Amino acid sequence: MSRLVRLDPSGHTELAEWSAGDGAAYERASELFREQLGSGYMGVAKLADDSYEQVKELPLDVELVVLRRPIAGG
Repeated sequence: MSRLVRLDPSGHTELAEWSAGDGAAYERASELFREQLGSGYMGVAKLADDSYEQVKELPLDVELVVLRRPIAGG
């Protein structure tokens, strides 16, 4: 089961779950993912080697995708 989680002031909010065999759940999760990107969040996917990679589209077959705000500063 894959999960889409948003980091927010409460800690985190789980927005969606899907599996590779559930196309409807994946489509709903993808729509939520795109909406969150449009509102300023960025997505990072947890890869099989426990590293994270920024993603612009929701991957179908990862365990976890985290939405977070970009870090301010520079």
